[in-house]
Amino acid sequence: MDFLISPAFAQAAGAPAASPWSPLIMMLVFVAVFFLFVIRPQMKRAKEHRALVSAIAKGDEVVTNAGILGRVDEVGETFLGIEIATGVVIKVQKNAVAAVLPKGTLKSA
Repeated sequence: MDFLISPAFAQAAGAPAASPWSPLIMMLVFVAVFFLFVIRPQMKRAKEHRALVSAIAKGDEVVTNAGILGRVDEVGETFLGIEIATGVVIKVQKNAVAAVLPKGTLKSA
């Protein structure tokens, strides 16, 4: 009677269960990559900007985040007086300074 009923065979064993540590390891890898490529460079830039702002002195030529070019006329705790034209001094926050330019940049601009 084997010709009317097909024989039943056992199925192959299923895939082994995944390790319970796999998701944790993947999360740690993602956090490490995020730290190395996003957080660490941002912290480095912030540290460099703090050093730049703390080193500003009277007579330095600076450019602000708004693109204003001028010479530092006075330095306060949180504000700078920047001379943008002869006799025209504006006050900006120290953190608004984007870069300190080399001496003589204002004459060439």
